[in-house]
Amino acid sequence: MILRPLLAGLATLLLAAGVHASETVTVASTPGATSDAIEALIPEARAQGLEVKLIEFTDWTLPNEAVNNGDVDLNFFQHQAFLDNAIKERGYQLRMVGLGLLQNIGIYSNRIKRLEDVPEGARVSLANDPVNQGRGLLLLQKAGLITLRGGKAVGASLDDVAENPKQLRFFEIEGPQLIHSLQDVDLAVVWPSYFVNAGKAEQASQALLYSGIDDTFYAMGFVARTDRADAPKIARFVSLFQSSPKVREVIASRFGNDPKLYTLPWRK
Repeated sequence: MILRPLLAGLATLLLAAGVHASETVTVASTPGATSDAIEALIPEARAQGLEVKLIEFTDWTLPNEAVNNGDVDLNFFQHQAFLDNAIKERGYQLRMVGLGLLQNIGIYSNRIKRLEDVPEGARVSLANDPVNQGRGLLLLQKAGLITLRGGKAVGASLDDVAENPKQLRFFEIEGPQLIHSLQDVDLAVVWPSYFVNAGKAEQASQALLYSGIDDTFYAMGFVARTDRADAPKIARFVSLFQSSPKVREVIASRFGNDPKLYTLPWRK
């Protein structure tokens, strides 16, 4: 039969022309802007011969477990500071392979309109993981509500609060659940994207104060297992993500087209 040689010849021509055979990249993320951006890329990536499968987790432990165990190729939910701490605590063999989104954090309240009006004994919720708790405490210090023993050192914990003149009461909460704590506390240090994901996009722009940390150390990026970090399909995925107009459009919309809430760190 001449069919098989013809098919083989066609495949060779397609590859020579730059058409890639279909590959699959599986990405773990958490609900919000990161997950939405990945989902927005799926049709475009498919047209380029790369199938993207998105798996969502609602906590900040399982995405790293999934990558480290080889169950998924990448995750997209954390910054370098968070990754460094996870590697230190759990011995993961993981590596950041590209940047995807830098978002500020903010001090939000359903009750208080100005920082000057924070009452004595106010209840404050912040992330319970060491890295994001430290970032939240730095923002509370910037607001003049507390003073940290280590100044501006990254990685501060509640034990490092040296001065607390208003006798704030702190509640440590899993990051993705912080938005839900607002009904029970006076202040919460929250990521703007969680308001958008909860259908409250307008509230994302109503923080009493934003972190304003314009530093890629806090930019969320794509993390792969060390022995897979240089895989061509992973590099293709990151390149497609960073060059996609649809991804930029979706990220902007998830932050209410408010440029003070985020930046695209690979464009800096």
